[in-house]
Amino acid sequence: MPNTESIEDFYQKKFNYLPAGLQQEIGHFNVFRLEDCVGPNAKPVKYSRKDFYKVSLVRTKGIYHYADKSVSIDGTTLIFFNPQVPYIWESQSENQTGFFCIFSKSFFTEKIRGGLNDLPMYKFDGKPAYQLNPQQEQQAAEVFEKMLVEIGSDYAFKYDLLRNYVMELTHFALKSQPSENVYQHTDAKSRITAVFTELLERQFPIETPSQRFTMRSAKDFATQLAMHVNHLNRAIKETTGKTTTDVIAERLIIEAKTLLKHTDWNVAEIGYCLGFEEPAHFNNFFKKQTQFTPSKFRTPY
Repeated sequence: MPNTESIEDFYQKKFNYLPAGLQQEIGHFNVFRLEDCVGPNAKPVKYSRKDFYKVSLVRTKGIYHYADKSVSIDGTTLIFFNPQVPYIWESQSENQTGFFCIFSKSFFTEKIRGGLNDLPMYKFDGKPAYQLNPQQEQQAAEVFEKMLVEIGSDYAFKYDLLRNYVMELTHFALKSQPSENVYQHTDAKSRITAVFTELLERQFPIETPSQRFTMRSAKDFATQLAMHVNHLNRAIKETTGKTTTDVIAERLIIEAKTLLKHTDWNVAEIGYCLGFEEPAHFNNFFKKQTQFTPSKFRTPY
């Protein structure tokens, strides 16, 4: 079963330290030069799911294994790593240069309605790798260089600008030609997880007070997928490292935070939209997950 690597794990493995403000409310973002994080002293990377997004510009040869697919890379490639899918990068060259940025899901969902998972490169059946020609490589590298400059600045709105740079890379990739050398492996558990995640995400975003999140339990999803709930639970646990209930709860909390921050609906309305019949049940659920009541999260001061 692949373990889930958190942002804290990433910093401890790569740099043996944790940066200040890692759990800040706006979510986490950072950017690096690839050559600063690889080499003879680098710790081996394991096939695992990461609890964060990652966008890499790599100039090397290798294979990117993710879920039930593998992508062969030779040359400069822009790769989008999905936190829902376990992956590993298998380098076939000692000379690796480039850039990468990492960011938590809340870095976007706290500011933008909806989610990144609607974009093609973040879908389970999407194309995560985009081969670049020399001109495209220069354009993408310039965006990463701007990220490096901005992350070190004291500009008050730098994280808004950094979000824009991430989206610039995203749309830049979508306008280019995705790599076609993808070959399939048989992995039933990954496919079950993909369909489960699609069913879960299909219920979001909640856009009106009359809209309701109805599939709230593992049994609800198992019924929809025409399988035994234990079979679903095993597949989710082995591909994500989390229980089905935990995955659903995490997604509910993301939507709850978004509704609390970006709507004027009262707490009872938000709880009802998310499938809680009683406001007290929503309050208890939210506090258990975040250590805050919904009202305190909405108005912290």
